[in-house]
Amino acid sequence: MKKTKISEFIPLIFLIIIWEIVGRIGFISKGLFPPFSEVLIIAFSFIKNGILIENFLKSFIRVLIGFFLGSLLGIFTGIIMGWNKYIERSLSPIISILYPIPALGWLPILMLWIGINELLPITIIFICSFFPICYNTICGIRSVDKNYIRVARTLGASKIRILRTIVFPLALPNIFTGLRLEAGMAWRVIIAAEMVAIPTGIGALMMKAESLIRMDIIILCLLILSIMTFLFEKFFVYLESKTTKWKLK
Repeated sequence: MKKTKISEFIPLIFLIIIWEIVGRIGFISKGLFPPFSEVLIIAFSFIKNGILIENFLKSFIRVLIGFFLGSLLGIFTGIIMGWNKYIERSLSPIISILYPIPALGWLPILMLWIGINELLPITIIFICSFFPICYNTICGIRSVDKNYIRVARTLGASKIRILRTIVFPLALPNIFTGLRLEAGMAWRVIIAAEMVAIPTGIGALMMKAESLIRMDIIILCLLILSIMTFLFEKFFVYLESKTTKWKLK
């Protein structure tokens, strides 16, 4: 994976400086556009009194559980659909019908089915993660060069061994593409779900701040969302670089 250079942070630093200057000059009311320094002050204050940590951990745990379960089942389903054409024909219509529905589109139904509790946001993240990762896995399995499979069969390799040692490794780039994209999407969805239906978490904190017209808190929550989306995506970029080193050879 390419190492991050200090020069890559210069545009970000420049943006923060401009943000601080504009906020201080007063072209826009501080109540509507607080300087970066004031956002940092409220961040340290919320960390000190535990409000930020408590809400962040609730969102973080929901994302981890929902994303892990959705990804795991998505990869498993994608493998068996991509590998077995009969299973693919059976499940493909169901996947095709459900996949286009936005994850948040399930929110009203799930609120009635399972109620407003911890299972609700986890289920939303599960749905958000499952379908795209399943689809990317299917594409990855199908994209494997059939000549490799024929050669392995000629040499006497079993179907399970071919799948484990040839097909799955070659499908990893597609799988990681799905994981990388959905890792960021999971955070976007959990924030939206918490804003609508959940009383705790970063999204809920944003809604409370909106009712109090606290733009500094709203911007702080958006910064957390941005940072976590970035870190999750970078984690899978790093993981992909470590597990697919053969691509560089």
